[in-house]
Amino acid sequence: MNTLTRTLRPALSVFALLTLTTGLAYPLLVTGVAQALFPRAANGSIVTVDGKAVGSTLIGQSFTAPRYFWGRPSATATLPNNGLASGGSNLGANNPALLDAAKTRIATLRAADPGNMQPVPVDLVTASGSGLDPEISLAAAAYQVPRIARARALPVGQVQALIDQHAQRPWLGVVGEPRVNVLLLNLALDGKAAH
Repeated sequence: MNTLTRTLRPALSVFALLTLTTGLAYPLLVTGVAQALFPRAANGSIVTVDGKAVGSTLIGQSFTAPRYFWGRPSATATLPNNGLASGGSNLGANNPALLDAAKTRIATLRAADPGNMQPVPVDLVTASGSGLDPEISLAAAAYQVPRIARARALPVGQVQALIDQHAQRPWLGVVGEPRVNVLLLNLALDGKAAH
Protein backbone atom coordinates (compact mmCIF):
# COMPACT_ATOMS: atom_id res chain seq x y z
CA MET A 1 0.00 0.00 0.00
CA ASN A 2 1.49 3.33 -0.97
CA THR A 3 1.45 6.49 1.16
CA LEU A 4 -1.33 8.15 -0.84
CA THR A 5 -3.67 5.19 -0.33
CA ARG A 6 -2.86 5.00 3.40
CA THR A 7 -3.69 8.71 3.72
CA LEU A 8 -6.78 8.78 1.53
CA ARG A 9 -8.51 5.62 2.75
CA PRO A 10 -9.08 6.86 6.37
CA ALA A 11 -10.04 10.34 5.14
CA LEU A 12 -12.58 8.95 2.67
CA SER A 13 -13.90 6.51 5.28
CA VAL A 14 -14.44 9.32 7.79
CA PHE A 15 -16.02 11.46 5.06
CA ALA A 16 -18.44 8.65 4.11
CA LEU A 17 -19.28 7.94 7.76
CA LEU A 18 -19.94 11.61 8.54
CA THR A 19 -21.99 12.02 5.37
CA LEU A 20 -24.20 9.08 6.31
CA THR A 21 -24.48 10.21 9.93
CA THR A 22 -25.04 13.94 9.50
CA GLY A 23 -26.51 13.94 6.00
CA LEU A 24 -28.89 11.00 6.26
CA ALA A 25 -29.30 9.39 9.70
CA TYR A 26 -29.56 12.58 11.79
CA PRO A 27 -32.05 14.37 9.49
CA LEU A 28 -34.21 11.24 9.31
CA LEU A 29 -34.13 10.88 13.09
CA VAL A 30 -35.03 14.54 13.72
CA THR A 31 -37.80 14.41 11.09
CA GLY A 32 -39.21 11.22 12.61
CA VAL A 33 -39.17 12.62 16.15
CA ALA A 34 -40.75 15.90 14.98
CA GLN A 35 -43.47 14.06 13.06
CA ALA A 36 -44.18 11.82 16.05
CA LEU A 37 -44.18 14.50 18.77
CA PHE A 38 -45.13 17.72 16.94
CA PRO A 39 -46.77 16.78 13.61
CA ARG A 40 -48.63 20.09 13.15
CA ALA A 41 -45.54 22.25 13.68
CA ALA A 42 -43.34 19.88 11.67
CA ASN A 43 -45.67 20.29 8.71
CA GLY A 44 -45.69 24.10 8.78
CA SER A 45 -48.65 24.78 11.09
CA ILE A 46 -50.94 25.04 8.08
CA VAL A 47 -54.39 26.52 8.70
CA THR A 48 -57.23 24.99 6.72
CA VAL A 49 -60.82 26.10 6.24
CA ASP A 50 -63.24 23.61 4.71
CA GLY A 51 -60.30 21.40 3.71
CA LYS A 52 -58.48 24.20 1.87
CA ALA A 53 -55.14 25.61 3.07
CA VAL A 54 -55.47 29.35 3.74
CA GLY A 55 -52.15 30.09 5.43
CA SER A 56 -49.88 29.24 8.32
CA THR A 57 -49.89 30.35 11.93
CA LEU A 58 -46.13 30.89 11.59
CA ILE A 59 -45.99 33.31 8.63
CA GLY A 60 -47.81 36.63 8.48
CA GLN A 61 -50.15 37.58 5.69
CA SER A 62 -50.89 41.00 4.26
CA PHE A 63 -54.41 42.18 5.08
CA THR A 64 -55.27 45.67 3.85
CA ALA A 65 -59.09 45.82 3.75
CA PRO A 66 -60.54 48.00 6.53
CA ARG A 67 -62.76 45.12 7.70
CA TYR A 68 -59.75 43.01 8.75
CA PHE A 69 -57.06 43.25 11.38
CA TRP A 70 -53.76 44.34 9.87
CA GLY A 71 -50.53 42.66 10.89
CA ARG A 72 -47.05 44.05 11.35
CA PRO A 73 -45.47 45.67 8.34
CA SER A 74 -43.27 43.31 6.39
CA ALA A 75 -39.74 44.25 5.39
CA THR A 76 -39.45 41.46 2.84
CA ALA A 77 -38.48 42.41 -0.68
CA THR A 78 -40.83 42.54 -3.64
CA LEU A 79 -43.91 41.09 -1.89
CA PRO A 80 -45.00 41.50 1.72
CA ASN A 81 -44.52 38.42 3.91
CA ASN A 82 -42.39 36.68 1.29
CA GLY A 83 -40.85 33.68 3.05
CA LEU A 84 -38.08 33.49 0.45
CA ALA A 85 -36.91 37.00 1.31
CA SER A 86 -37.17 36.84 5.09
CA GLY A 87 -35.15 39.43 6.94
CA GLY A 88 -35.43 42.68 8.81
CA SER A 89 -35.25 46.12 7.32
CA ASN A 90 -31.72 46.58 8.70
CA LEU A 91 -32.57 50.21 9.41
CA GLY A 92 -31.07 51.49 12.63
CA ALA A 93 -32.97 53.63 15.13
CA ASN A 94 -31.12 56.74 13.91
CA ASN A 95 -31.74 56.06 10.22
CA PRO A 96 -34.06 58.71 8.71
CA ALA A 97 -35.57 56.08 6.38
CA LEU A 98 -36.95 54.20 9.42
CA LEU A 99 -38.59 57.37 10.71
CA ASP A 100 -40.00 58.16 7.26
CA ALA A 101 -41.41 54.61 6.92
CA ALA A 102 -43.01 54.86 10.38
CA LYS A 103 -44.56 58.26 9.53
CA THR A 104 -45.98 56.84 6.29
CA ARG A 105 -47.44 53.84 8.12
CA ILE A 106 -48.96 56.07 10.81
CA ALA A 107 -50.53 58.24 8.10
CA THR A 108 -52.01 55.11 6.46
CA LEU A 109 -53.49 53.96 9.77
CA ARG A 110 -54.89 57.44 10.51
CA ALA A 111 -56.40 57.68 7.01
CA ALA A 112 -58.11 54.29 7.45
CA ASP A 113 -59.60 55.40 10.80
CA PRO A 114 -59.56 59.23 11.00
CA GLY A 115 -61.50 59.39 14.26
CA ASN A 116 -59.05 57.17 16.14
CA MET A 117 -56.77 59.46 18.18
CA GLN A 118 -55.20 56.72 20.29
CA PRO A 119 -51.41 56.42 20.14
CA VAL A 120 -50.44 53.99 17.38
CA PRO A 121 -48.78 50.85 18.83
CA VAL A 122 -45.20 50.46 17.69
CA ASP A 123 -45.71 47.00 16.19
CA LEU A 124 -48.12 48.46 13.63
CA VAL A 125 -45.44 50.79 12.23
CA THR A 126 -42.21 48.78 12.50
CA ALA A 127 -41.27 45.53 10.82
CA SER A 128 -40.16 42.54 12.84
CA GLY A 129 -36.71 40.97 12.66
CA SER A 130 -37.89 38.32 10.20
CA GLY A 131 -40.34 40.48 8.29
CA LEU A 132 -42.83 37.60 8.56
CA ASP A 133 -44.38 38.11 12.00
CA PRO A 134 -47.86 36.47 12.13
CA GLU A 135 -48.86 38.08 15.44
CA ILE A 136 -49.53 41.52 16.84
CA SER A 137 -49.72 42.78 20.39
CA LEU A 138 -53.07 43.01 22.13
CA ALA A 139 -52.65 46.80 22.07
CA ALA A 140 -52.21 46.72 18.27
CA ALA A 141 -55.35 44.62 17.92
CA ALA A 142 -57.34 46.87 20.28
CA TYR A 143 -56.23 49.95 18.31
CA GLN A 144 -57.94 48.53 15.21
CA VAL A 145 -61.24 47.58 16.87
CA PRO A 146 -63.17 50.81 16.06
CA ARG A 147 -62.27 50.65 12.35
CA ILE A 148 -63.23 46.98 12.04
CA ALA A 149 -66.45 47.37 14.04
CA ARG A 150 -67.51 50.26 11.82
CA ALA A 151 -66.56 48.46 8.57
CA ARG A 152 -68.50 45.33 9.58
CA ALA A 153 -71.34 47.11 11.37
CA LEU A 154 -70.59 45.15 14.54
CA PRO A 155 -70.63 46.28 18.16
CA VAL A 156 -67.17 47.25 19.42
CA GLY A 157 -67.59 44.83 22.32
CA GLN A 158 -68.12 41.89 19.94
CA VAL A 159 -64.88 42.62 18.07
CA GLN A 160 -62.99 43.08 21.35
CA ALA A 161 -64.41 39.77 22.60
CA LEU A 162 -62.87 38.00 19.58
CA ILE A 163 -59.48 39.45 20.52
CA ASP A 164 -59.91 38.23 24.08
CA GLN A 165 -60.91 34.74 22.87
CA HIS A 166 -57.87 34.44 20.58
CA ALA A 167 -55.31 36.10 22.85
CA GLN A 168 -52.20 34.07 23.56
CA ARG A 169 -50.71 34.68 26.97
CA PRO A 170 -47.01 34.43 27.88
CA TRP A 171 -45.79 30.86 28.25
CA LEU A 172 -45.76 29.91 31.96
CA GLY A 173 -46.92 33.46 32.60
CA VAL A 174 -43.48 34.98 32.01
CA VAL A 175 -42.03 33.99 28.62
CA GLY A 176 -43.13 36.19 25.74
CA GLU A 177 -45.71 38.93 25.40
CA PRO A 178 -49.50 38.76 25.22
CA ARG A 179 -50.36 38.61 21.51
CA VAL A 180 -52.87 37.46 18.93
CA ASN A 181 -52.44 35.66 15.62
CA VAL A 182 -53.79 37.93 12.85
CA LEU A 183 -54.83 35.14 10.46
CA LEU A 184 -56.79 33.23 13.11
CA LEU A 185 -58.42 36.45 14.32
CA ASN A 186 -59.49 37.43 10.80
CA LEU A 187 -60.89 33.98 10.14
CA ALA A 188 -62.90 34.28 13.37
CA LEU A 189 -64.19 37.66 12.15
CA ASP A 190 -65.43 35.95 8.99
CA GLY A 191 -67.02 33.22 11.10
CA LYS A 192 -64.84 30.51 9.60
CA ALA A 193 -63.65 27.57 11.65
CA ALA A 194 -59.91 27.12 11.21
CA HIS A 195 -58.26 23.74 11.65
